[in-house]
Amino acid sequence: MKFARYSDWNQLPESASALFRQREKDSVFFSRSWFECLTANALEIGHTLVLACVVAEAMDGDKVMAILPLMEIANTRTNNKTWYSLKHGFTPHYSFLLADDEQETVLSCLAQALNQLQINGLLLEPVADDDYALNSLRRHLEQSGFSCNHIFRHYNWIYRLQGKSYKEYIADRPARLRNTISRKQRKLQREHGYEIRFYTGEEVLQHMADYYVVYDASWKQNEIKNADFQDCFVEKFTQAESSWSRLAILYVKEQPIAAQLWFVHHKKASIFRLAYDKAWRHYSTGSILTSFLMEYVIDTDKVNEIDFLTGNDAYKQDWMSERRERFLLSCVKSIIPPSGYERFIQSLRRMLKIK
Repeated sequence: MKFARYSDWNQLPESASALFRQREKDSVFFSRSWFECLTANALEIGHTLVLACVVAEAMDGDKVMAILPLMEIANTRTNNKTWYSLKHGFTPHYSFLLADDEQETVLSCLAQALNQLQINGLLLEPVADDDYALNSLRRHLEQSGFSCNHIFRHYNWIYRLQGKSYKEYIADRPARLRNTISRKQRKLQREHGYEIRFYTGEEVLQHMADYYVVYDASWKQNEIKNADFQDCFVEKFTQAESSWSRLAILYVKEQPIAAQLWFVHHKKASIFRLAYDKAWRHYSTGSILTSFLMEYVIDTDKVNEIDFLTGNDAYKQDWMSERRERFLLSCVKSIIPPSGYERFIQSLRRMLKIK
């Protein structure tokens, strides 16, 4: 086993693709497409890609055994060097890629290499506290001289279907939600008429313009700046086998007034982005559209789990049934001098806005 550091996706050995295909089954946000689009379109000035890997030498080429996708942020005010998880504001969950074979040897190699590098620590987020791969890495990092801690970052709401149909699922939702959907559907249809159009495959790309029209009229206009990033991974997810993208748009007289973008892969539905025109808020167009997509992914896609990703918003609790926590995993080298350690902690507190 040997440690390898890459600064470009094209430098990865071909065997890395198999590791990504294995890990993306757990989440589309662990896919190579997601990370590549983030690197190409969302890294800020002064942020550089770091792929910390362990590879096994073989006759037919190096086999990638682990990939820790990171970024280095230039800091002109201090010599302290910290590596951060390769993430974006859209990232709901972060982990690293670990092959099934020889895990203890691989983890030991990675931890020892990170300890020998001229870095002061790692900040990885948002992570699950029951992530086997990351917890195993943490154990090895601590054995190598790091001090690690979990710091709470945000909540994550999900629903496990356990074989339920949409009819059974919606019957379990609060009566207030069910009544609101029925009442607002009738009101909107009676007063204006509406149509929901559903897109998957190449049609998603063709109708992203209407998606952005809704966003521009919503309370989320600032997210339009991420259009290049979104277009990149939506295109790649659309081109994936069976197409992972689901786009639903609610129109009134050909005007798009609500839009939602979901991803479905390996029997999991991720509710990625949703928005509605503020002028139509009193019709609960978001709830109408969510109920439409819920029915589709449950009865047609036959998903086992629905994930509302990031946030503890009250409305998410109406649709979901289980709340999980996401954390920042902070691993700091214990050998940092006291003055350097204090500067690192102060920097960490500023980033997390901890007083």
